[in-house]
Amino acid sequence: MKKLFYAAIAVSFIIGCTPKVNDLATNSPVNATIDLVNIDNDKVKVEIDPGRFTAENINFYIPKTVPGTYSDDNYGQYIDNLEALDYNNSKLEVTKVDENTWNISNATNLDKVVYYVNDTFDSEKEKKEPVFSPAGSNIEAGKNYFMNLHMFVGYFDKLDQRPYQLTISHPETLSASTSLVKAEVKNQKNNTDTFLANRYFEITDNPVMYSQLDSETFKVNDIEVTLSVYSPNKIYKASDIKADMEKMMKAQKTFLGEINSTKTYHILLYLSDMSKNDATGFGALEHHTSTTVVLPESMPKERLIETMVDVVSHEFFHIVTPLSVHSGEIHYFNYNNPKMSRHLWMYEGVTEYFANLFQVNQGLIDEDAFYERIMDKINSSKRYDDNMSFTVMSENILTEPYKANYVNVYSKGALIGMCIDLIIREKSNGEKGILWLMKQLSQKYGKDHPFDDNKIIDEIVAITYPEVGEFIKTHVIGTTPINYNEFLNKAGLQLDTKMAETGYFLEGQSSAYIDVDQSNKEIFFGPVLNSFLEKIGVKSGDVIKSVNGTDYNLDNIREMIISSFTWAPGQDITITVKRDGKEIKLSGKTETPQIQKTMIFEQENVTSQQMQLRKAWLKG
Repeated sequence: MKKLFYAAIAVSFIIGCTPKVNDLATNSPVNATIDLVNIDNDKVKVEIDPGRFTAENINFYIPKTVPGTYSDDNYGQYIDNLEALDYNNSKLEVTKVDENTWNISNATNLDKVVYYVNDTFDSEKEKKEPVFSPAGSNIEAGKNYFMNLHMFVGYFDKLDQRPYQLTISHPETLSASTSLVKAEVKNQKNNTDTFLANRYFEITDNPVMYSQLDSETFKVNDIEVTLSVYSPNKIYKASDIKADMEKMMKAQKTFLGEINSTKTYHILLYLSDMSKNDATGFGALEHHTSTTVVLPESMPKERLIETMVDVVSHEFFHIVTPLSVHSGEIHYFNYNNPKMSRHLWMYEGVTEYFANLFQVNQGLIDEDAFYERIMDKINSSKRYDDNMSFTVMSENILTEPYKANYVNVYSKGALIGMCIDLIIREKSNGEKGILWLMKQLSQKYGKDHPFDDNKIIDEIVAITYPEVGEFIKTHVIGTTPINYNEFLNKAGLQLDTKMAETGYFLEGQSSAYIDVDQSNKEIFFGPVLNSFLEKIGVKSGDVIKSVNGTDYNLDNIREMIISSFTWAPGQDITITVKRDGKEIKLSGKTETPQIQKTMIFEQENVTSQQMQLRKAWLKG
């Protein structure tokens, strides 16, 4: 998952061999149907037919959490009017055990479970802890259905490893974009699709988006990539983004080399209409062979493409981990009583590191831009508990105080990957790095063979060097903060301080000059201000009332931030603030904001050995 800052302030059947419904008859698939034609009060009707039960009592579940989200979202809260029906269409007794669990009595007579599903996009502003939009859903009758299937399809006790047959009826004007493989069904209606999955995990791992199809397909070596875009106001088309996505993903594949765990990949992009009650959690969620992305439709094209490169590259690198390298906790994921893995530093941290390293490696950004990204992550990591064990945090990520430190997986987690990379480069004279390590683990395990969560670090040390083990013991398992100068020095680099360009309200994607009072939704300036804010007279603690005549608070803070991305030097700006109970207008002309920042610089008298290691690190 890649969650952007401004959001908060399956393995299918073998491709080329399309399965037939009858192929699974002897395996007694669970039959699920979703009706997207007859929408009832913005709700979708779902039916689940599990076949015959021999037990008198059985539980039916909607997931509490799903892989990649690292949060308890209780998707059962979006289920209404659940009924269990027998073969005479009479109701059986149903007891709601908790928000995500229903117990069914006389289950030997159960024919099917019927219920209605609400979407998440139009309720996000009402929820204290809303579902992250790329993990949620949209129900817009006749126009768009953005469907993470864990929100629509549930499972029964001990049936999550059974095959699933999913039938979806939809308006004839809409088409599906999904990595699920369609089944051949004779005489099936034009407005009906049938999909097959080997087990429940494949249902949850393959989102579907129905819309008036706007897709572009391209090849990345032997991987077929499909980009599907829903832009409600027709501002963007898939063709507007295709070239940049193709360039980026080809560079990723060149960087990865022989790692090749999927033949198809789908990118489902939903662009949120910020003028109405729509999705507000911007970012992306990985799936094994696809990714869901939600971004504001109002983003300028250059910014949209830059963000797409950032988030999609992160999600695509998940084909390395956790697709090819993962623990049993992920492979046999328990949706309603999960045991979390200790290795988020690998799943999210190393993935985020690769998403930045490949860009300098493949010439998409220069070395200075890469150093700036690393510095942003160092600064961001300091906002979290730098003394917290990463492995302890990971296995307890669903509870506090660890939950509050989750976002650090994209900062310190990536830096952990960088440090391990530099250690391996140094010890191998530049010949090997952390990508080499992940390839070794991929070859040993792969998508169908999980590793032992408690033994993988010992295996990593055995594959690499004792120094890697010492680093992990001290800084990943242990609680000692990392001295980044020690590792940058290996490449002839060091940290130093100077004035540098920054944003008007943000520094990078994870640090800000503003904060929010959740109790009254007021936006206020924090303790650190940039040169522009200081020049027009902003003081720490000032509450923002309006910018250029538009009132702002927590509900529309994203629009304020996004609009600042378009400000050009010399533009008139007026910010009205509340200070000591009085409203004050602060005016001036925009200029590129600056702030004193710690940066990464080249050391004096760099040795040839350091330069050789740097070249191997960034370009090897």
